[in-house]
Amino acid sequence: MVTFEEFEDMLIELAEAVPEKYYVELNGGVMAREDARLHPQSRDNDLFIMGEYHRQYGLGRYVVLYYGSFMAVYGGAGQKFLQKKMRETLLHELTHHLESLAGEKDLEIEDAIQMAHYARKNASSQEE
Repeated sequence: MVTFEEFEDMLIELAEAVPEKYYVELNGGVMAREDARLHPQSRDNDLFIMGEYHRQYGLGRYVVLYYGSFMAVYGGAGQKFLQKKMRETLLHELTHHLESLAGEKDLEIEDAIQMAHYARKNASSQEE
């Protein structure tokens, strides 16, 4: 299993590989947190938040990846696979950032559609 320090190092390496233009106005940067985050709509503790984009008055704009969530979902996976999933999450959150700057919400809408599918799937499995 990857340690938190290794996770942070991997995230730094991944973030440095992203072109600088993607970080415009991301004044809080990219960071890792040790905790696992369950999605508020999670059923049976099966839906983890892997990363989040934050824009908060006074704290600015920043991206967080959750080490605990990655370990809960991918803890047994190899380092290359974990790095691939971290990269996907980082790019997803940076897309939220860029869309926020442009006043767009396409990815938010796509995320909401995925959550609706998740809720429907779980509602139908509970009826059985």
